[in-house]
Amino acid sequence: MAAASSCSASLALLLAAHCALLLALAGAASAGGGVALSSAFYDASCPGAHDVVRRVIQDARVSDPRIPASLIRLHFHDCFVNGCDGSLLLDDDLPAIQTEKTVPANDNSARGFPVVDDMKAALEHACPGIVSCADILALAAEISVELAGGPRWSVLLGRRDGTTTNIESARNLPNFFDPLDVLQEKFRNVNLDDTDLVALQGAHTFVKVQCQFTRQNCTAGQPEGTLENLDEVTPNLFDNKYYGNLLEGRAQLPSDQVMLSGPAAAPTTAPIVHRFASNQKDFFRNFAASMIKMGNIGPLTGRDGEIRKHCRRVNGKGY
Repeated sequence: MAAASSCSASLALLLAAHCALLLALAGAASAGGGVALSSAFYDASCPGAHDVVRRVIQDARVSDPRIPASLIRLHFHDCFVNGCDGSLLLDDDLPAIQTEKTVPANDNSARGFPVVDDMKAALEHACPGIVSCADILALAAEISVELAGGPRWSVLLGRRDGTTTNIESARNLPNFFDPLDVLQEKFRNVNLDDTDLVALQGAHTFVKVQCQFTRQNCTAGQPEGTLENLDEVTPNLFDNKYYGNLLEGRAQLPSDQVMLSGPAAAPTTAPIVHRFASNQKDFFRNFAASMIKMGNIGPLTGRDGEIRKHCRRVNGKGY
């Protein structure tokens, strides 16, 4: 009797745990629009996806060391518009599709699209019709940070590609001249909080920007397109020196410095800047968490969207 009772109790616990797991998965699926993202999504269908993307990035940065920073920026600007659906990658196909590439925040600024094409072509050769362009951006962002000395994280995958763009939303991307309250609102609109804001801005640690966007603007005789390092201490390394620059008032971008000096900074973002400046492990841990959180903004999953054959065009357009 005691053994039977013990077995019944164990069975009840197992059933309860199973039900709890099913409820958790259902909640995650609901939040993601159908099917929960998973780091193991391509383990069976395209197990070499990560290695393929990594190899293309490594080859590309030999001739263009800026590529890792450019690729992570593409992921940011994709996720903040329509969610992480690869809409930024679409070229003009008027009248149906107007590209997001020419809005002010992206025009002559967003770059790396040919490298995305190369990654997609390599993946189509390895496992045709399997890996979405939206997932390519997510993988490329993590690999780019890692190659520059930053943190690693398990990229959640399973996004599908959108078939539309959103110009109005793209025109409202966070920009270099936004005051802190506007930045905070834009991040809150996609369910990102102040810690996410400060952490994700930390990607500027290995970014270059045209001098026309800096606080000092261009010096005499400098063309507007002259590139400046946002982190002058370790410009090619992903580390926390960027936050030290903020503490010394040497941030290149207005939108960076406001996290420390804006009217609302003292009780909100400034303590986080101080924390990350003094503890790189804390910054890395929070950056990885914020990247995963950002990658969960409105993904298309299940049967929504499509897996584009070419990242610049929706399917059925001659590719």
